[in-house]
Amino acid sequence: MTDKSSNPSQDFWEPHYAKMTRPSGGRVSAVLKQFVEARPIGTALELGCARGDDAIWLAKQGWTVTGVDVAEAALSAARASAQEANVSDRTTFERHDLGMTFPTGKFDLVTAMFFHSPVDFGRVQALRRAVQSVAQGGLLLIVAHGSRAPWSWADPDTVYPTAQDELADLAVNADDWRNVFVGPIERAATGPDGQSAVVIDTVIAIERS
Repeated sequence: MTDKSSNPSQDFWEPHYAKMTRPSGGRVSAVLKQFVEARPIGTALELGCARGDDAIWLAKQGWTVTGVDVAEAALSAARASAQEANVSDRTTFERHDLGMTFPTGKFDLVTAMFFHSPVDFGRVQALRRAVQSVAQGGLLLIVAHGSRAPWSWADPDTVYPTAQDELADLAVNADDWRNVFVGPIERAATGPDGQSAVVIDTVIAIERS
């Protein structure tokens, strides 16, 4: 069972998602599509699934997906979108504060897309647990901000870790993993009010051998 008690992370993210009244855009993350589209279909775990766009896209491709978020408002929206997309049978959405609880099992794909928060929740520890959740032959895909978008709430002086820095934090045994891609990727991004900018994504895509 997941922890249902209130905590600072949930207290921040619950109202953030609860005030979103417009339907989710339903667009898959570009980097997820790039690295996953050609992979064999299996089981997937998405950390910080928000309103479920990536999880639903994966399910539409045939994946069996577990999406995790700390905000029940986000998960409720994800479940509704999954039902509307006719993929409820291939999606499960669970509430976890990943600094406290973590989904069980091994997965062929584990993703953490822009897995950041203004509230400290033990991000590195959660990602290290994600490493342990990847099945043999599976892919771990972590995408982080590598630059500040104009609409970001991040401090303008923020210094973003490189992909190599992020990989070092995971403390993986290099003998057990193959680097598919570790580095920056530029893309055109659209902000919440239609703004556009070129941003840098920091990408770690590694496969358990």
